[in-house]
Amino acid sequence: MLKQLFIHLVGGSLVLMGLIFIVVPGPSLLLLIPGLYILSFEYEIARVWLKKCQLMLKKSANWIDSKIRARKYR
Repeated sequence: MLKQLFIHLVGGSLVLMGLIFIVVPGPSLLLLIPGLYILSFEYEIARVWLKKCQLMLKKSANWIDSKIRARKYR
């Protein structure tokens, strides 16, 4: 019971703050991903969204790396 309460409060508040920081400038993904990770212990849909966020971060990191590499060798 206490574990579920912790998961709901901490995970939900991190996700909520992450969603707020998507609109307002701030560290949205730094809050959203840990919140989804915590919620994924209880909810399957949180695990699905966590995988989507991780895939988007991987794609954006690869894109930035390719731009940096292209600029470095000019």
